[in-house]
Amino acid sequence: MRELIAEGPGDVLVFASGEREIREASEALTALDLPNTEVLPLYARLSAAEQHRVFQRHTGRRIVIATNVAETSLTVPGIKYVVDPGTARISRYSHRTKVQRLPIEPVSQASANQRKGRCGRTSDGICIRLYSEDDFDARPEFTDPEILRTNLASVILQMTSLGLGDIAAFPFVEPPDRRQVTAGVQLLQELGALDAHAGKLTDVGKQLAQFPVDPRLGRMILEGARNGCVREVMVIAAGLSIQDPRERPAEHKEAAGQQHARFRDKDSDFLAYLNLWNYLRDKQKELSGNQFRRMCRSEYLNYLRVREWQDVHSQLRQLLKPLNITPNDVPADPQRIHMSLLAGLLSHVGLKDPEKGDYLGARGTRFAVFPGSGLFKKQPRWIASAELVETSRLWARVNARVEPEWIEPIAQHLVKRTYSEPHWERKQGAVMANERVTLYGIPLVAGRKVNYGRIDPEVSRELFIRHALVEGDWETRHKFFAANRSLLDEVEDLENRARRRDILVDDETLFAFYDERVPADVVSARHFDAWWKKASRTDPDLLNFEKAMLINAGSDEISAADYPDTWTQGQLRFRLTYQFEPGSDADGVTVHIPLPVLNQVTADGFDWQVPGLREELVTALIKSLPKSLRRNFVPAPDTAKEVLSRVDPADGGLLDVLGRELERLRGVAVPFDAWQPDAVADHLRMTFRVVDEKGRTAAEGRDLEALREKLGDKVRKSISAAADDLERTGLTTPAFGELPEVFEATRRGHVVKAYPALVDEGESVAVRMVDTPEQQAAAMWAGTRKLVRLNLPSPMKYINRSLSNTAKLVLARNPHGGVPGLLEDCVDCAVDKLIAETGGPVREEAAFGDLVKAVGQRLNPTVLSVLREVEAILTAFHEVEAVLSDMDGPAIAGGLADVRAHLDELVHDGFVTETGYDRLPDLVRYVRGVGRRLEKLPSDPARDAERRGDIAWLQDEYRAVLAEVPAGANPSRELAEIRWMIEELRISFFAQTLGTAYPVSLKRVVKALDNAPL
Repeated sequence: MRELIAEGPGDVLVFASGEREIREASEALTALDLPNTEVLPLYARLSAAEQHRVFQRHTGRRIVIATNVAETSLTVPGIKYVVDPGTARISRYSHRTKVQRLPIEPVSQASANQRKGRCGRTSDGICIRLYSEDDFDARPEFTDPEILRTNLASVILQMTSLGLGDIAAFPFVEPPDRRQVTAGVQLLQELGALDAHAGKLTDVGKQLAQFPVDPRLGRMILEGARNGCVREVMVIAAGLSIQDPRERPAEHKEAAGQQHARFRDKDSDFLAYLNLWNYLRDKQKELSGNQFRRMCRSEYLNYLRVREWQDVHSQLRQLLKPLNITPNDVPADPQRIHMSLLAGLLSHVGLKDPEKGDYLGARGTRFAVFPGSGLFKKQPRWIASAELVETSRLWARVNARVEPEWIEPIAQHLVKRTYSEPHWERKQGAVMANERVTLYGIPLVAGRKVNYGRIDPEVSRELFIRHALVEGDWETRHKFFAANRSLLDEVEDLENRARRRDILVDDETLFAFYDERVPADVVSARHFDAWWKKASRTDPDLLNFEKAMLINAGSDEISAADYPDTWTQGQLRFRLTYQFEPGSDADGVTVHIPLPVLNQVTADGFDWQVPGLREELVTALIKSLPKSLRRNFVPAPDTAKEVLSRVDPADGGLLDVLGRELERLRGVAVPFDAWQPDAVADHLRMTFRVVDEKGRTAAEGRDLEALREKLGDKVRKSISAAADDLERTGLTTPAFGELPEVFEATRRGHVVKAYPALVDEGESVAVRMVDTPEQQAAAMWAGTRKLVRLNLPSPMKYINRSLSNTAKLVLARNPHGGVPGLLEDCVDCAVDKLIAETGGPVREEAAFGDLVKAVGQRLNPTVLSVLREVEAILTAFHEVEAVLSDMDGPAIAGGLADVRAHLDELVHDGFVTETGYDRLPDLVRYVRGVGRRLEKLPSDPARDAERRGDIAWLQDEYRAVLAEVPAGANPSRELAEIRWMIEELRISFFAQTLGTAYPVSLKRVVKALDNAPL
């Protein structure tokens, strides 16, 4: 620029590609602060006043920076110098993206020469080209004609309307690219104006040909007529067909923005046109022509463009009459307006991409909202745009928020529908699928459920038959359906019981049965109901199964009798169910036991299983034996079959019977502990399911005794509910009437059996129902003892008067924690002795008084007798403890530990009542025997250890048998006696000089343990 200034006076014309380049160049030149120089921009979007400044007279030098509008459209006077960068924005239509592009391209030689001519109109001038001569020579001679650079839809529409034939064969001077023609045809098809197959215009196309506007705008008007909003759409279409009448001068941007913001709509730039139109119409009625013109200027509105807008609208309105379209009088709903606009903008729809922040458009294009749009700041998920123009990027200008459900009805001829995951839905009674609807690749609908019957009847019919008829996934009242399902359930139940999956025929057989009988047009429940209503009148048994057709050949050996529905134990009968689900908790046979009768059920017989599984169970048990035994019984299945042909559950417990029978058959004894019942498969062991009165599962498992223990409280509550009249609480006197040996009542069809007993509750006595006679006996004795003591005066004063100081001193050192606790223990022991001598507990209230009287008469002397024995026991105990405290050493540590544990077993809190009156003299001997053992221990610890091991083994066996005694019950008298036999055995081992009460040995104790009942 300094070089040109040096050449002399004269204005300068600088060509630029666009507004941004003009602003940047203006700022740069202004910053030079050239003397007596004015910089003026010139481009189409400037207001008329600003554009006219270049024609006004001036002094000094003027630098005009212009787009190629100054190349041919207007002549700037006084230009002597030209600066040509050699580029311009050339409008080109992209046949691929179907949008109008404005790329910056090198100008042609003709354009360059035209620019050069601008500096020599009045005198010789200078043109500086900012590119090389070689570059100039390599450029095309002329700029491409507009027909090669624009959308040909309007041309094709008019040529087809005039009957000029195939556009591809028309003799153009410069024929357009075939792809441009195809793009124009596609747009007309999108608008519904052209029938591509017939090559003719549709009725819509014939109407569009009469509109002097872009086909897209014409299509909006026609749709507006159908939606009752043609008046509003026509205003918008006319506004879109002209240059925007709103001006934004560079020096007054904020003021112009504030004026224009009055018409803005937050959801639609289109409605902004309508708002502006209504405003202008009202003002034009109020103001004179000059006033209106001045108003437009003051509010930054281009008056000439407003007039052009009104003229186009007037022309369009005149065309409505020949087309039999009447404008609406009532203001239209915005939704209908936008639906009408969408008819012309289907390829200008966009879906917001939240990750990238732009919009996905037709055919994979991506665009952004133009900053001048009212939707730029708060962009909706879906928009439709009046135009997509590519400059630095693809911009969407004039936008509106739309909804996909508005688009789909208008784009029926363009959308693509795909279907996935066809599936049967019971509630719908039809085959449904997920529908995906796309428009030019934009997903309008994703995952919408639709009826698949009309889309693919063949597949829908197959799915209907397989799911509704074969699998039974259908809610219907047809008689044949219920009968068929019942037959299938019978056969499936037999499969579960036999644990086989080859009895029932496969689904393909059932499918073939229905496929042969159901017509091809039956694809849903509704179709079936309509057909069956008629077909069932002529052949009501057409769709009925026969049981024979459901059972595979070769399954006849399965007998339902081997898999009974119930299990009988005495007078009790329990329901059986079968489950064939390996790995599940209840796989196999399940016995359903009502909670109120759980106390009456024993494990007897359940170990034999149902007949159908018995052979498999016995085979598994034989295989569980150690190899040394198992090899005598191979093959196991044959041996199992032979054994079961000779025995049955009536012969006794399964393992006992198997052991005897195998020894008889093979001559090989099988020890009981060689069996491993836990090693057999779970389904071969019964599952016990305890159900409450409402049929709900209270607990279940394969260990019946564990369930009885776990649910003991619930069983007692259930029984108590049936024995409300008999149970009592808080008794301190014998007000219990008469207690029956056994209580029986019918509860919801089940015979509830329980055993009433007096139960010690601490400060009082209660009448409670217990589960077994053994529990009854144990509870009755303790309850009777408590009630007797509650009805007798305390003997404590008598005892204190009768005891010597020496006795009191001895008794003070005891494991009860004090003398009162020991005395209470002694009184309980004395009461037990006296109750036993009078015949034991009584069940009648009347007889209880005699029992109390008999015990009361002899209680005091009996208690003193007990105390004399306890004094002797504690004296011996203290002597042994004194010796024990002085002994130590690693060689005898094991023996000393055993002695301490033995003393704790003999003398502890409550030992007096536990030992019993008759056994107390023996307890003195047992404690003294411990002392004799301590005397011998240091001299021969090895012998002590050997005999200690024998005693430990024997005690372990005894504890194992005691563990089998039902909870709450006392062991039998024979089993309880074994404890004292072990004590006598200790005397024979460690203190022979004290002598035993009777002959005793290790073998005798083991024999007694084997023979003692629980």
